[in-house]
Amino acid sequence: MKRACGITAADIMDRMICRDPQEAARIRDSVIVRTSVIGILTNILLASFKAVVGILSNSIAITMDALNNLSDVLSSVITIVGTKLAGKRPDREHPMGHGRGEYLTAMAVSSVIFYAGVAAAIESLKKIADPSLPEYDNLTLSVVAVSVIVKIFLGNFVKRQGLKVVSQSLVASGKDALYDAVISVSVLISAVIFLTSGICLEAYVALFISLYIVKAGIEMMLETLNHLLGARADSKKTAQIKQILTSDPNVRGAYDLILYNFGPDKDYASVHLELPDIMKVKDVDCLTRKLETEVYRQTGVVLAGVGVYSYNTENSEIAVIQNDVRKKVIAHDWAIQFHGFYVDLAAKEMRFDVVMSFDIDHQDGLKIIYDEISSAYPDFHIEISPDVDISVSD
Repeated sequence: MKRACGITAADIMDRMICRDPQEAARIRDSVIVRTSVIGILTNILLASFKAVVGILSNSIAITMDALNNLSDVLSSVITIVGTKLAGKRPDREHPMGHGRGEYLTAMAVSSVIFYAGVAAAIESLKKIADPSLPEYDNLTLSVVAVSVIVKIFLGNFVKRQGLKVVSQSLVASGKDALYDAVISVSVLISAVIFLTSGICLEAYVALFISLYIVKAGIEMMLETLNHLLGARADSKKTAQIKQILTSDPNVRGAYDLILYNFGPDKDYASVHLELPDIMKVKDVDCLTRKLETEVYRQTGVVLAGVGVYSYNTENSEIAVIQNDVRKKVIAHDWAIQFHGFYVDLAAKEMRFDVVMSFDIDHQDGLKIIYDEISSAYPDFHIEISPDVDISVSD
C-alpha cells in the first residue's frame, strides 16, 4: 500500500472510522439526553412519594429530601439544554464550536445544588427553633429505604455514563444522586432512632443534610470553574503525547506542550519539537504530519501547531558549551527544564529556553540566568526565552 510521509491509507481510514467527529458527537449527545431523561423520571417519582410521605408524617427531613430530588430534576433539564447548546455546529462567531457551553450548564447544576442546600438549611434551623414531632410508620420507612436503593443505582449509572462520554454535567449529576443516597440513609437512621428511643433528631439531620448539599455544590462549582479558567492539563495525557512525539528517532525532545480545551473531548495542542539542524523543510513537513496523525489516533488531541527547535549536530565544541550552560541553569531549583539550545559560533550567537516554576518571578529568574551566562560567555549575543511550567512538573 502506498505510503506518504509515513502515513498509509489504512491509517487515514482508521482515523475516520474510529473518530468520525459528527458521529461521535451524535452518539455522545444521545447518551447524555437519554441518561438525563431517566434521571428526570426517576427523581419526579421519588420526589412525589417523599413529598406526600413527608407531609403526612410531619417530617421536615423527608420533605427536604423531596426538595432535593426536585432540584435533581431541574439539574437534569439544564444538562439536556446544555448538551443541545454544546452540540451546535461551529459558526463564524464561534469557529471552535460551542463545547464550552456544557461547562456553563455544569456550573448551573452546581448552583442549583448549592441553592437547594442553603434553602434546606434555613428550613432546618426554623424547625430546630420551633420543633414538632414526626409521625413515622412502616410506609414512611419503606419509601425512604427504597429511595436509598434507587438513588445508589441511579447515581452509579449516571456517573458511569458521564465518564464514558466525558460529560461533566452527567458526572456532577451522578455524584449528586449518590449524595442523595447518603442523605436518605441519615433520614432513615433518624426515623429508626425516634421509633426506638423517642429521641427526635430529624431537624438536626435535616441541617446536616443541607450542609452536605452546600458542600457538594461548592466542590462541583470549583471543579467546573477549573475547566472554564484553564486548569493544568492531565499529566498522563501530556506524558502520552510527549512519548508519541519523541518515539521518532529524529525528535530529540518535545517541549512547551500546551493543551487548549474547547469542551469535553475537544482538545487542541501546540508543541515545540527539537530536530537536527541538517533536516530539510520537506522532511520536517513529512515528520510533523505523521506525528499529528499518530497523536490524534491515540489520544484524540488535535495537534494544531508544531514549532521547531534545531540542535547542533556537527561541532563537538558546541556540545561542551551546551553542557556547561545546562549545568549553570539547572543549578537553580526554580529552573525546571532547559531546552531549545543552539549556538552559531561564527556569528557568536546563543539561544535557549528555560522553564521556570511559579516559585520565582520570571523576570527575576531571567535576569539571574542572563547575568550568569553573559559573564561566562561575554563575546556572545545571548537570547533566553522564559517558559511557564504548564505541563512539566507533573
